[in-house]
Amino acid sequence: MKDFFYTIQDLFVNFLFKPFDALREMELESWFGANIMSWIFIVIGLVAFTYWMMQLRTFDKNGEEDKSITSHSYL
Repeated sequence: MKDFFYTIQDLFVNFLFKPFDALREMELESWFGANIMSWIFIVIGLVAFTYWMMQLRTFDKNGEEDKSITSHSYL
């Protein structure tokens, strides 16, 4: 059973996290390059936020959104 957990440890440490180790070592050369994953996630978040706001505006213009006070019982 102990070998099973060591195998999982070996998988993550030696294979799956190698790209992140390379990014960590790159930090001394290029800060922007080392933080590329963060930039990618920021861009994805901004695109999703923009899409969501455009969808909300579309429903608001069509009058399809339920704005009645009784939509939530605690109000």
